[in-house]
Amino acid sequence: MTVAQEPVGSLVRRWRERRGRSQLDVSIAADLSARHLSFIETGRAVPSRTMIDRLCAELDVPLRERNAFFLAAGFAPAYTERPWDDLGVARAAVDAVLAGHEPNPALAVNVRWEMLAANRAMSAFLGGLTGVLATPPVNVLRATLHPEGLAPRLRNYAEWRDHTARRVRRQLERTAADGLAELLAEIESYPVPSGADVDTGGLADGLMAPMVLAGETGDLRFHYALTVFGAPRDVTLDEIAIETFFPADEATATALRALAPH
Repeated sequence: MTVAQEPVGSLVRRWRERRGRSQLDVSIAADLSARHLSFIETGRAVPSRTMIDRLCAELDVPLRERNAFFLAAGFAPAYTERPWDDLGVARAAVDAVLAGHEPNPALAVNVRWEMLAANRAMSAFLGGLTGVLATPPVNVLRATLHPEGLAPRLRNYAEWRDHTARRVRRQLERTAADGLAELLAEIESYPVPSGADVDTGGLADGLMAPMVLAGETGDLRFHYALTVFGAPRDVTLDEIAIETFFPADEATATALRALAPH
């Protein structure tokens, strides 16, 4: 969302309301008076860099949007935005996680689930994509749920689409990132393929709902974990997540080992 032209007070108010916080609550937590916060929101006072930091931290504002606060208040942006290939030790850490997760699929995505990197196992699963779905940056949610993507193989399509839509909705609420509202509407418009209704209630020990993909030798069942970097100081790094997929049953684990290059 491009918000740099808004007054800084409007940004503070909008993010406070997005978080469902009262002026009194935020002012106490950020160590300023409710009167001062009211003056900031109405434009009668301009916050210092330190005050912007405190308010943004309290409201859990993403770094990209924090830079908009600084610009709106007349300050230079506080956070860099380095290219993916220029993330140094952080990029090396991502590569290490992806490689170390073999033979299980894993990938790194940005805030819109556009793929930044993938290990060999994940690349094999996405290798059959064609046309716009295969055009970089590949959106992994679209690739999974689009009728011309993995959708025909997704055995619990309706369940997984609903789960994915909830993830996008939470991401949109948390970050207000450009493109997420459109992605959410697109995902919710996809039709459910015929026969995509496998019951997953008894899978993965009942702990979570797995993603079930039809494979050449039977169904493959996965659950996933999400990893983000702690205390990022760069916009790109703040928006990166690593998704690691794990076999939800022994048959899937055996199939993944068999598919791994030797």
